[in-house]
Amino acid sequence: MRTVDGRVAGRRGQETRQKLLDCLSEMLGSSPYRDVKVIDVARKAGTSPATFYQYFPDVEGAVLELADRMAAEGAELGRLLEGRSWTGRAGWQTAQELVDGFLDFWRRNDAILRVVDLGAAEGDKRFAKIRLKILNHVHRPLAETVNQLQSKGKVDKDVNSAALAGSLVTMLASAASHQKGYQSWGVKQGEVRPSLALLVHLGVTGKKPTK
Repeated sequence: MRTVDGRVAGRRGQETRQKLLDCLSEMLGSSPYRDVKVIDVARKAGTSPATFYQYFPDVEGAVLELADRMAAEGAELGRLLEGRSWTGRAGWQTAQELVDGFLDFWRRNDAILRVVDLGAAEGDKRFAKIRLKILNHVHRPLAETVNQLQSKGKVDKDVNSAALAGSLVTMLASAASHQKGYQSWGVKQGEVRPSLALLVHLGVTGKKPTK
């Protein structure tokens, strides 16, 4: 691990660098991204702005590192689809576990994901790439699942597997980012998940689930 000027960071330097990232992550959870300043992050970490700049070019650079780490951790989402059945009750369970895992991941990483979404929406290719990486963890195995079902004659061959998987993944991402807003519609959190699982199951298999 190196500093901004290329020097190798020692153990204490790495600890300071990680503390700065931890403090930034905590601040993003309670403050708007645009309001987070280097001096505030450094003060919270018990160090100076000069020390911050040894490890990161600016707040955005540190945020991108947090986002990169989160995107890598998103590989856990793909594992929810590995070797899973979409037949009968097992298919319903697969759909439910995918939805549960997706919403839980989004909730755990809500603060940094809001920044990623903001950056991507503003056309920043770095944030857009990270967002796509996260969604690809689900999109690829989901598209492969549809292809497999098509090869067995269980899904119409005219269905575009990539387009279908993309539609389902973007639906999940939109629903996940709106989790706190469902209450304004009189919808409880416990009612959202089975509804999304139903849509996912219908989308993948074209059939109502066996519960």
